[in-house]
Amino acid sequence: MPKKIFPFLIACILVVFFTACRNKGKNGEMLSTDVVENPNTASGKGDLGKLPVIKFEDEVHDFGKIIEGETVSFNFKFKNTGKTDLIIADVTTSCGCTVPSFPKTPIQPGMDGFIKVSFNSSGKRGYQTKNIAVVANTQPNTTPIRIKAQVVSPGGEK
Repeated sequence: MPKKIFPFLIACILVVFFTACRNKGKNGEMLSTDVVENPNTASGKGDLGKLPVIKFEDEVHDFGKIIEGETVSFNFKFKNTGKTDLIIADVTTSCGCTVPSFPKTPIQPGMDGFIKVSFNSSGKRGYQTKNIAVVANTQPNTTPIRIKAQVVSPGGEK
């Protein structure tokens, strides 16, 4: 048995070695380091005025009453009110029933964008609150937004 494990371990190490340190985006394109200007320093005395700022029109959206099994969506509109390009690195949710989609290209200063959040209420009942974390090149780097809904059974309120 040890003779079978050794080649497997070597193969795993080689896969990790050859794929771990690539500067490629999700679509395989090379990431350019010149689009990220981060004035932060280890001392914390950087010029934060040069950073992008993400400003949402609404940070919370309430869908009101929805029927269990229904999928609803909302577009959170935001604006880059900072002085450099806004790059959204990721958008995470507190539940697999909530799916975000967000712009993959930089948002220039003064420009708007949308983060679409879809909520699938299957298997959910009662008051639901789902937290969404927008990770970007801002300070702080995580901005919270949230959706809410009251999920009722298809036969009426329960």
